[in-house]
Amino acid sequence: MLQVFQQISFIKFRPPLGRRLFTEQGPRSLSSSIKFETTPFADALLRGSATHPDRDCIVVSNDRATYGELATRARLAGRSLIALGVHRGDRVGILMSNSLDFIDILFGSSLIGAIPVLYNARFKAREISHVTTDADIKVVVTNDTIGQQTDYVALLNKAKVEKTPGLQAQIFLGEGRRDGFMGRDAFYSLADSVDPGAVDERHADTAVTDIALLFYTSGTTAMPKGCPLDHVVLQHAGVVGGAERLRLVKRDVMWNPLPMFHSAFTQPLTGILHFGGTFVSMSHFEPGEALDLIARERVTVAFPAFPTITLQLLNHPRYTPNTLNNVRIMLNVGPPEELVAMQTLMPHTTQITAFGMSECGGSVAMCNPDDSIALRSECSGKALPGLEIAVRDPETGDTLAPGERGEIVVRGVGVFSGYYNDPEKTAAAFWEDRWFRTGDLGVSDTEGRITFHGRLKDMLKVGGENVAAIEVEGYLALHPAVKMAQVVGIADKKYGEVPVAFVELAPEATSTEREIIDFCQGEIASFKIPRHVRFVRDWPMGATKILKHVLRTRINAELNLD
Repeated sequence: MLQVFQQISFIKFRPPLGRRLFTEQGPRSLSSSIKFETTPFADALLRGSATHPDRDCIVVSNDRATYGELATRARLAGRSLIALGVHRGDRVGILMSNSLDFIDILFGSSLIGAIPVLYNARFKAREISHVTTDADIKVVVTNDTIGQQTDYVALLNKAKVEKTPGLQAQIFLGEGRRDGFMGRDAFYSLADSVDPGAVDERHADTAVTDIALLFYTSGTTAMPKGCPLDHVVLQHAGVVGGAERLRLVKRDVMWNPLPMFHSAFTQPLTGILHFGGTFVSMSHFEPGEALDLIARERVTVAFPAFPTITLQLLNHPRYTPNTLNNVRIMLNVGPPEELVAMQTLMPHTTQITAFGMSECGGSVAMCNPDDSIALRSECSGKALPGLEIAVRDPETGDTLAPGERGEIVVRGVGVFSGYYNDPEKTAAAFWEDRWFRTGDLGVSDTEGRITFHGRLKDMLKVGGENVAAIEVEGYLALHPAVKMAQVVGIADKKYGEVPVAFVELAPEATSTEREIIDFCQGEIASFKIPRHVRFVRDWPMGATKILKHVLRTRINAELNLD
């Protein structure tokens, strides 16, 4: 029998304008059920523009736009895209740093029924070329970022996207001009040739089952995979998770410094806009600026998500236990030991954690703020309403009992339908009855909470013993000199594989390889103890995650291993 985390009853209908209503009920801490009418993604902006046009909608560092201003900007972008020949279902590529321009094109594309394709801003020319071709992008929009010192125009030129069949225009919304690219003034002047009512006509025909957005997940050995999300999946985690687990209320101000091309941006964005609040982002994360921004904007909910971000705040010289006194809830994902340590430094803030992936629009499970600190740190909570989670044997597909470790699988309203242009990967990603295989290890408890044990590929096999990298990382985080640790496996003639630890030290702390290894002796099983320790100051980063394959390649090269 399936180990289901939450049973949900749904009332669904689709009125002519493509709306869908979910009445979601189940075990929950709130007294009333969530009634979430799913409408096209851009509707939240239009509702806000109609009911509170002067309220701040988006803040990006020192730039801001009210609901009314953003709706006007998005409609203008939509008209310009129509003038370029963009039709319903056409793909509009966005390769930009965090900015109001990014938001304008995102909503402008959505308003006219086009599909925004979010390039990972850390992709290189080869990956950009693949995404442009695979998604059949019609228009690509870029800018000139400052924080990452990345020349997107040079990358697009190196990728030779101008030769991509179907690409009709490249737009540059940065300073100055670039050969082969239409500039800002020329692009927005195109709107004059399109009737203002054309945008609303296009939007009125949008159904919630249409593709709303296309992510491309960053692979380590293969090309990125396209993850199309319809309007329901795109908003489910943000709105339902925001209501029940983040406890969002009207006029909340949410801080999220993460890249806008990631589901860790779209999830909190859809949630805060649904409640008519303000979304606060940054063009580039810098901890001192972040502390100033959080104070200036009076942030009430924070969604940094990753310790690589949060620890920089908490370790900043200006940080005190009262710095975040207005922040009710913060979401972070990390090893239990790190989460406990971070919570200790935030006495006025309730920290929760979550489990999820881009294929599900973000989180599929989140903690309850009313849970104990142990539950909010050691597990990822229960499935969101509308979703079921189970743990299965990754080889046989058999459902496992609580406490037995296996692959986490999920199904329900917040799960995508399959990878773009890739039926083989789609078939491999689902068990029967639409259970999506996350590729993550975990266990469930008797009350339906899920605990993440790392990626299947991050499971080491040391002398026949299974070792979860995340378990060793969590123990190393207890060392007073350790700010963060990452563990990878390398080949070994005797044991087949042994662990290696990469360690970032806390500010002004010192340590040695011998000290870190001795710290493990007698405290964790001998086969789990790292054989080598390497100290790092900077991590190789993907969109939001440390790239372990780069660490593995680095240590293999150093030790002359294949």
